[in-house]
Amino acid sequence: MESILPAYDDPLFSILLIVVIGLIIALVTYGWGMYKQQKEEGKLLNFLEKFDSSECALNTADMPYEPNMLKPLTLLAKAFENSGEYHKSINIYLYLIKHVEQDMGQLELMERLGKTYLHAGFLERSKSIYTEILRKKPRNINVLYGLGVVYETMQKYDKAKEVLEPLKLLGEETDSLENFLDFSLLLHNTSISTEEKVLQLKEMLQKEPKLYRQIVTALLQLDTKSAWETIDPERMKELIDILWFLPNSQLDLDIIHENEQLETLYFAKGYLQNSTTNSGIFSLDMLATARANGFDEGDLIFSYLCQKCKQSFPVSFKRCPHCMAMNSVKVEEKIAKSSPQTDYSLL
Repeated sequence: MESILPAYDDPLFSILLIVVIGLIIALVTYGWGMYKQQKEEGKLLNFLEKFDSSECALNTADMPYEPNMLKPLTLLAKAFENSGEYHKSINIYLYLIKHVEQDMGQLELMERLGKTYLHAGFLERSKSIYTEILRKKPRNINVLYGLGVVYETMQKYDKAKEVLEPLKLLGEETDSLENFLDFSLLLHNTSISTEEKVLQLKEMLQKEPKLYRQIVTALLQLDTKSAWETIDPERMKELIDILWFLPNSQLDLDIIHENEQLETLYFAKGYLQNSTTNSGIFSLDMLATARANGFDEGDLIFSYLCQKCKQSFPVSFKRCPHCMAMNSVKVEEKIAKSSPQTDYSLL
């Protein structure tokens, strides 16, 4: 035996001892890693059990999973989401997350699931999904933005501003988003007077011109005189729907008569008797010309285009309902036959 094993004072014995200790450490580390992975998988399954949907028409409980099913099922889930069938999309994502083995694949699917919950209006569920992803991958920029949108939709603007800090640390430009949240906070702040709100809104417009449409809308609700002082006729295209539907009681005729574009708009609307027909907006000028020639059955109807994703919507928005872009709305108008009731306000 002594001829097989080196003596304890032999250098080979030290090398052999180091190798054995290294093997033991490697085995313990591997075992601990496997234990942690199984524990994480168990936590994930328990976490996902909270989101199972019993009302979904798709029965995935007994459906066998194959790796080549991942891409087609993901595309199917996206198609369901785009068509508004969120419950079906959610059920597919849950099924895939439970069966996909790669950790990164699971996180990507969870991110899509959180976005689907957000679009479906399940804000608490979306928040839980995003928070779980950030627990595993705290530097995920898209998820941080998504979580901020969830807090904003829940009107928890202070929480949404907290999300800006890690985004700043990750090198993201957040000035516009911060101004957007400050504007929302100001509108919902009941502890300051109307006069102070008006003053702060005017200061905010100087700081962030992209908020022009939203600030003018807010001013029309708070102080009509201040709103008309803020309206820039050169940017009338951005406000044409709001100005079109303003009731007579909120018009400032002195300011309107001083500007050819505003006169044209309210002549086309039928509020003024005499005006020019030169606003620079084709549909509005056509309508004003028709009215000047005795045809007064025309009206304007509006749609709202997101300049980022190019999706069109029948109602205005602060954030695009599809891509969640802020300050991206573009008002599009066209001539239509007048309806019996068009004298109402969008405010």
